Amino acid sequence: MNGALLEVANLEAGYGPVEVLRNVHFSVASGEIVVILGANGAGKTTTLRAISGMIGCRGSVVFAGQSIRGRRPDQLVAAGIAHVPQGRGTITDLTVEENLRIGAYCRRDGEVDADIARWFDVFPRLGERATQPAGSMSGGEQQMLAIARALMARPTLLLLDEPSLGLAPLVTKELFAQLATVNAETGTAVLVVEQNANLALAIAHRGYVLEVGELVASGSAEELMTDEAIRKAYLGF
Repeated sequence: MNGALLEVANLEAGYGPVEVLRNVHFSVASGEIVVILGANGAGKTTTLRAISGMIGCRGSVVFAGQSIRGRRPDQLVAAGIAHVPQGRGTITDLTVEENLRIGAYCRRDGEVDADIARWFDVFPRLGERATQPAGSMSGGEQQMLAIARALMARPTLLLLDEPSLGLAPLVTKELFAQLATVNAETGTAVLVVEQNANLALAIAHRGYVLEVGELVASGSAEELMTDEAIRKAYLGF
C-alpha cells in the first residue's frame, strides 16, 4: 500500500530452529484499525513480537518510511509504536496512576498530567481506582490500564495482542467499543490480533487471516465478514 504507516513484506520469524512466519505481507495506513485473525498457533503473537523488536526477524518492516527491523523495543516506543502484549503486563504493586506515568517515561513535554486526565475520562473505572494497586483490579480493568498506559506514550501505532483473552463477553464488548472511540478521537492506528473475529471486525477497517504462519486471505472488514469460508471458520456461522 502506497503511503502506508506500517508496511511489512517477506516477513519471516520464529524461535530457534522453529520457523513460525513465512513470507508474510501486510500494511496499516495512518488512522486505520487492522485486525489479523487466526487460530491458536497461527503466528499472530509472533507477528507483533517481530514488529516491536521483541524477537529477531527477516524481511522488511518499514514504519513511517523508515526501516525498523532490528531496532530495540525502547527505540520503537520513542519512534511511535506501543505494544500491549498478551497478559496485560501491568505492574501490579504500583497504583493505576503510577502505571500510567511509567507509560510516559520517554516523554519530555509538560502534558503528562493532562493525558492522565484524558484517559481517566475515556476509561472512567481507571479514574475511580487511580490510587489502587493495579493488581487489585479485575482482568478487564487491568486490560484497560495496559492500553491506557501504552497510549500515554502518544503512539501513532498501537499493537494489541489478544486484548479479549480471559475477559467476560460484556467486558470484551465494552473494551472494543472504547478502542473504536480512541481510534476515532485520536487517529491512532491500531493493529490488533484476535480470535474474537466478530468484535474485532466490527471496529476494523481491514483485516488479514493468518493460518500456520502464512497469510491466506485479506480484505475490508465487510468483505471478510461476508466471506463464506471465513464466516464458517472464524465467525461461528
